[in-house]
Amino acid sequence: MAVLFGFIASLIAVWLAGMVIKDRGVGSGGDVRKQSMRLPIGLTVAAVFLASCAGSQSASPAVAPVANSTATGSVAGSTPKSTSSGPGAGSITYNVVPGKTQAQYSVREQLARLSLPSDAVGKTQQVSGSISINPDGTIDQTTSKIVVDLSTLQTDSGMRDNYVRRNVLHTDQYPTVVFVPTQVTGLASPLPQSGPVSFQLTGNLTIQNVTKPVTWDVTGTIQGDQATGTATTSFTFEDFNLTQPKVPVVLSVVDQIKLQLDITLQRSSS
Repeated sequence: MAVLFGFIASLIAVWLAGMVIKDRGVGSGGDVRKQSMRLPIGLTVAAVFLASCAGSQSASPAVAPVANSTATGSVAGSTPKSTSSGPGAGSITYNVVPGKTQAQYSVREQLARLSLPSDAVGKTQQVSGSISINPDGTIDQTTSKIVVDLSTLQTDSGMRDNYVRRNVLHTDQYPTVVFVPTQVTGLASPLPQSGPVSFQLTGNLTIQNVTKPVTWDVTGTIQGDQATGTATTSFTFEDFNLTQPKVPVVLSVVDQIKLQLDITLQRSSS
């Protein structure tokens, strides 16, 4: 419409200009000049009116497009919800203290050079992770995990260590063991600020590519923001598809692996 009105206004303006030129060429007769002057004035008013209409049409603001929101996007002007992967509100997190925590395994074996059976014990301090406890006393499984570096386990025999790494644990392919706690039984809620504690901690233990539930017996002490304790559990070689050692210097190996975790935890300040 704006283009149409503008086009009409332009035609009238051109026509008026021609009329004025033509009128100027007329003789000095008063009647003819007066009539020709009245006609351009009326047409001029019409042209101005049409031009103003064209201007008002072109000046009309365009309707702003409506933002198209999708199911995965947020509505314009809204604040997206936080997707933080940290501990839930009100939960208490205890972090493993490096250098003050030790993991160990022990297996009863009968060596050919000894008359009595003995325990092969492998130890490492390469332990990391944390445990988060919700206000209702349950475990926050999304932020709780303990990791042990198996490649750093050491016994009193380097020959044994190399054999276990290569042929039993396959640490070149599976360097760590991971425990994810899922349930705690017998622990007071809320947690005491100090004093001894005794409870069971159940969770999923992953060794190599096998994950199975295990339960640890835990005894310890809480003193302010720090907790110390010992956790123990056991299972067979077959439980995690581990190969029992078979070498000439070892006459027999009992089909039971005992795990022990001497742990120091520090309560997170956040």
